[in-house]
Amino acid sequence: MKKTYFAILGAAAILSLATACSSQNVNESTANESSQSASSGSSSNGMDESSPMDDLKEDAKDTLLPSEGTADTKQSTMTGTISDIKDFMFTITADGTDYAFNFEQDQKPDGLSDVKDGDKVTVTYTGTVSEVDAFSGTVLSVKKAE
Repeated sequence: MKKTYFAILGAAAILSLATACSSQNVNESTANESSQSASSGSSSNGMDESSPMDDLKEDAKDTLLPSEGTADTKQSTMTGTISDIKDFMFTITADGTDYAFNFEQDQKPDGLSDVKDGDKVTVTYTGTVSEVDAFSGTVLSVKKAE
């Protein structure tokens, strides 16, 4: 009786190990197959199995970068008093509101070295400037205003 019990228990253990090991291999191959079928766009049953990431990739293809002709390339100007000139930014006060313009330290805007704190200037830039959000654009030039 004990021999039969241990034989059945041993067979059950071996069967459960074999099932567990084979299910890992099936899951790995299923994952590989699904990623391959998702990249191809459709499976053999004719249904679309694209993932949400594929949709995001498609949306990203349609997004234009600023260098590709969006509204960020539109030139704008602002006239105000310049202050707080640093190696990487300066501040313009226009109509009582401060606007910070930042730039790459090694790419100072044209005319910035010709002005000093307190001068009335006209800044030509691309992008958007806001009193609360960081400047997202390029400063093209800074000129003394009349």
